[in-house]
Amino acid sequence: MTADLARRRTAVFALFFVPGLTISSWVTRTPDVRDMVHATTAQMGLILFGLSVGSMIGILCSGALVARWGARPVIVAGTTAVAAAAALIGIGAAAGSGLGVALGLGVFGLGMGGGEVALNVEGAEVERLLGRSTMPAMHGFFSLGTVIGAIGGMGLTAVAFPVLIHLAAVAAAALAVLVLVIRHVPPGVGRRASAKGREAGAERVAVWKDSRLLLIGCVILALAMAEGTANDWLPLVMVDGHGFDPALGSAVYAVFAAAMTLGRFTGGHFVDRFGRAAALCGSAIIGAVGLALVIFIDNQVVAATAAILWGLGASLGFPVALSAAGDSGDQSAARVSLAATVGYVAFLVGPPSLGYLGEHFGLRHALILVLLLVAAAAFATPAARTPRTERDGDPIRA
Repeated sequence: MTADLARRRTAVFALFFVPGLTISSWVTRTPDVRDMVHATTAQMGLILFGLSVGSMIGILCSGALVARWGARPVIVAGTTAVAAAAALIGIGAAAGSGLGVALGLGVFGLGMGGGEVALNVEGAEVERLLGRSTMPAMHGFFSLGTVIGAIGGMGLTAVAFPVLIHLAAVAAAALAVLVLVIRHVPPGVGRRASAKGREAGAERVAVWKDSRLLLIGCVILALAMAEGTANDWLPLVMVDGHGFDPALGSAVYAVFAAAMTLGRFTGGHFVDRFGRAAALCGSAIIGAVGLALVIFIDNQVVAATAAILWGLGASLGFPVALSAAGDSGDQSAARVSLAATVGYVAFLVGPPSLGYLGEHFGLRHALILVLLLVAAAAFATPAARTPRTERDGDPIRA
């Protein structure tokens, strides 16, 4: 590995770390924010809908922006928006404004949704240059960020530290990381040379018609739903559904985030050894077991332990399926963008639907929707078995 490629990989690791730190800092303060804005469970679902709308706008715009300008400027814009949003959420909470928090979450979703697609395009290119499964470790740094943010948020929640000061400090840290590492991300990755209208349109249609790619997107949708549900609701599920106090609810989220981190840092080995399809199928099964235990067993110890299985099961879905999408045919950047767009539908429909179901049936039973999606994803994972090269007539699994 050359020094330039090593620095580029490190920059990607750091840029994945930033949104993980930021989102977990917000998530661990969710019970405090709910109380500060005097929101019911259904109202919190609507507030979180701001995150969903922002994410989808960012996702839907990002592919075209990366194709036009390359991944680097989109990463810069997205990370800057994530940092600014952390401060806006804190300001909205301090003002007791649910609308202010929703607007801050909208900016956060816009930055994270757009920036994450661009960052995954850059990450897929780095993985290709390295020649080995690296996307799980990249997403592992996102999860490491969530662990550190969750531990900090748990401690600050326990001592009733002001939400505004907490999130403002996180915003400053995010901007500092961006300034330090962005120079190592080269320009132009993911940018497509302009083609004549009819030819370019035909290429886009071909990508959308690829049934294997759409199945991969469905796997991403289900496992991203499992991950996003924990990010949005896990502390409240533990507080309202299992009787934890807010600090312990945040601690369970930290356990979930730690399991995600472990799964992603070790997952590359399993992907290289057993193939993407097997790794994704195993992830879906483990995640489904963890969700089922949280839903159906009314015991705090079981619920906290099940969060580990939930985290391990969700850990490989997004990075491994995105790698499979990028390798499923020509136009790798377009395929990564499309698969991520399909997957991020989870972030659009998840928070409001679970908030609505939670208001009527309780948050634990609302998770049955997520459980069904994750269980169904196991049957779609063979689509990720994409041959990359052939040797002696036998395809090598990817």
